[in-house]
Amino acid sequence: MSYDDDYDDTRARGIPAQTRTRLPDQPESASRRPPTSPGRSMVTIIGVIVILLAAIVFANQTRGGDGDSSSDEPSDESAQATSPTGESPVDGSTNGIPAGFPQTEQGAQSAAANYAVALGGTEMFDADERRLIVDTVYAPSIAADRLTELDAAYSDPGFLDRIGLTAAGTAPDGMTFVSRVSPVGASVAAFDGASATVSVWYSALFGVAGTDSTNPVTESWYTSTYDLVWANDDWKVTDFTQEDGPAPVGRDQRASTAEEMADAIEQFGGFTYAR
Repeated sequence: MSYDDDYDDTRARGIPAQTRTRLPDQPESASRRPPTSPGRSMVTIIGVIVILLAAIVFANQTRGGDGDSSSDEPSDESAQATSPTGESPVDGSTNGIPAGFPQTEQGAQSAAANYAVALGGTEMFDADERRLIVDTVYAPSIAADRLTELDAAYSDPGFLDRIGLTAAGTAPDGMTFVSRVSPVGASVAAFDGASATVSVWYSALFGVAGTDSTNPVTESWYTSTYDLVWANDDWKVTDFTQEDGPAPVGRDQRASTAEEMADAIEQFGGFTYAR
């Protein structure tokens, strides 16, 4: 975005104007300055040093004087919700989706982030791949019903036509279908060991890359909140909701051509996510 286009009245919108330097009208004459007293200067310097030493001593006493002080620890753990822990990510997978998450808050966050990627991928538009994803991600008690609902939604001819795909859920010849989710953070809203509610904030690329595309690839931001249960020694989804944003302000960057976007999708693979 450009301030020239969107911010005509900079003062009204809080944008600082150019810095102005005010110079004195007349320089001070050296003859008008009072003579400096060496004794008074020395007293002033000694006084400043004493004050600084006292401040240092006081600060050390406040911190407890040793390395075990709890004041060095963050007081708000929620602000560290998606900080890396150094623990190894999961090393297993089911149907190409990371699996075997630990029964912890971190495990629930990692599961939700990876499930968001799976549910937001192009594979969901293929009937066989969609069945594998649903069986892997959703709890066994609801997987069958959920698959029926998703089959109806993803095979709807009107829906597929609106997003630029063929009736088979594929891109037209010479074009590339793009649907990719990239989580940027996760937060636990509730957790009791057997269930969890986790929100995942992510950006999404979606559209059809091609010179004749009626639905070019665009970027959107969403937050999906997943209800998870511990089933079959792993976290599984029972329900989720989605809302728009938070979305950052876009920069003034040249949009890539359809060919550049298609090449990038083929060249750069996605990630698995684990804290």
